[in-house]
Amino acid sequence: MPVLLDTAALEARERAEAFRTTMLVMTGSTRVDLEHEEQGTAARMELTPVGPVQLFSTWSTGVRMTRGSRAARQDFPEYVAVAVHEQGTGRYDAGALQRRVHPGELMVVDLTRPYSFAWSGIGSSSSMQVATADLGLSPEVIARASTRLASSPLYGTLAHHLRDLTRHAETLASSPAAVDAGTASVHLLRAVLAGAAEGGRTPADVTERTLADQVRAYLAAHLREPDLGPDRVAAALAVSRRQVFRACQAAGFSLEQYVIERRLEGARAELARSRRGVARVAHGWGFKDATHFARRFRTAYGLLPGEWQQAVGARNGTG
Repeated sequence: MPVLLDTAALEARERAEAFRTTMLVMTGSTRVDLEHEEQGTAARMELTPVGPVQLFSTWSTGVRMTRGSRAARQDFPEYVAVAVHEQGTGRYDAGALQRRVHPGELMVVDLTRPYSFAWSGIGSSSSMQVATADLGLSPEVIARASTRLASSPLYGTLAHHLRDLTRHAETLASSPAAVDAGTASVHLLRAVLAGAAEGGRTPADVTERTLADQVRAYLAAHLREPDLGPDRVAAALAVSRRQVFRACQAAGFSLEQYVIERRLEGARAELARSRRGVARVAHGWGFKDATHFARRFRTAYGLLPGEWQQAVGARNGTG
């Protein structure tokens, strides 16, 4: 993931202020207190856009982020953040809601209310920021869901998805499937929030649509891996192969065609911007056989990969 801040690259006297300022901007907090400001602050933050969402990861020494009541009374914020805690134990306080957040657990930060979130010692967290307009849920639904997130039957699914998304963020950001992965993530978060707001009841059709979104997001994250296929997807999502195909069919897409088309798009873009050999590009995008790749490429675009690369190079004066 692209590095937003790394205090190791700064002089010691600059680190605390840089950490505080970056955290204020990225989290919507109105106050940031540092546990070891005098003894030494360390932090690393990374930010990656993936289609319509932003992935934000933080590793740092102890910190407390607070959003005051005056800020919370202002207009509803433009985004919602859902985070999976990675390291250390966090503490989230929002009025009557007070909870400890352990590694692997999720939390949704409800910016319509005053809150504080903190960890002591070394801690880390990965979050996904989604525009409220994309979620299509009212502030009341989001606020209600944030207090009982674990009641959603898709809670574990979202936690696993967010960790996987974060691990592959950099690859996803440059992938032709980035928009699909981001959109699928928005749909999954919406389903989790809607289910939690309704006391854990998620309609069957929503669950099936969410599975299709999970399939798209998983394929997008692992697009370059040659063993990607329905069996691996089913195992990763803890469902049957039949369920995977049924969800894809209901959503109107073929798993195999989705993978082939996105791989071809990625390879075509790479051939246009680099002088790497066709075989290396093909293997880099998950094609086991360069001849098979060439046939697929010509069927899709009317040119062989080498012809396309030469044509773009001649047009750009690099051929």
